[in-house]
Amino acid sequence: MTRRVRVRAVLLLAAFLLPAGAGQAQAVGYRYWSFWERDGGHWSYATQGPSTARPADGDVQGFRFAVSEDSRNAKQPRGTADFATICARTPARHGSKRVALVLDFGTRADAPSGETPPNPRTACARVSPDATTAEALAAVAGPLRYDTNALLCAIAGYPRQGCGEQVTTAGKDAGATPDPTSPSSSASSASASSSGKPSGDGPSVGLLAGAAGVAALAGAAVWQARRRRHG
Repeated sequence: MTRRVRVRAVLLLAAFLLPAGAGQAQAVGYRYWSFWERDGGHWSYATQGPSTARPADGDVQGFRFAVSEDSRNAKQPRGTADFATICARTPARHGSKRVALVLDFGTRADAPSGETPPNPRTACARVSPDATTAEALAAVAGPLRYDTNALLCAIAGYPRQGCGEQVTTAGKDAGATPDPTSPSSSASSASASSSGKPSGDGPSVGLLAGAAGVAALAGAAVWQARRRRHG
């Protein structure tokens, strides 16, 4: 391979593998409600959607509205209130279960244009023993809005429009919002899929396709150079 061909292959590799706008402090993300489960003081990204998850009595689950690139960098619900705090005013009742919900409507930086996120809050849902998380959510935080693919788009009417849209963001929170577990914001009262966003595990399909394209073009360049040299 001549020096000129090697340089061309490197340039082709860079063109395919460098994302558009490389070098700028921006990233492509999605604006959506993420679904979380809490074990003690630790939040973990839910492994199934709210329409299939069936929490037990005493479970704490959370929802956070934000712009995230994928589940690895998704923003967790804020606040530290436990089940006893959230459901303090909702006594146990035979034939039902209580599910504590943390609802974090996010920051102004993540809000759709023209909308202001409500203050974060908590709620205690008393539902039937076999109820799903979606049913518990509907009992205390309606109206809910779903898209045609059963993706959860809005909780308590927020946001008014949009659902999982792609946005360009610097990925930073802006401004402080009230702690959703403070007494003043707590509200105790008696099939959406999971987020549906990229998991972030492994290289993207676009990256693999680009690498394959580079390999093919580089191979063609080498073949052409050899043909000219021996022609």
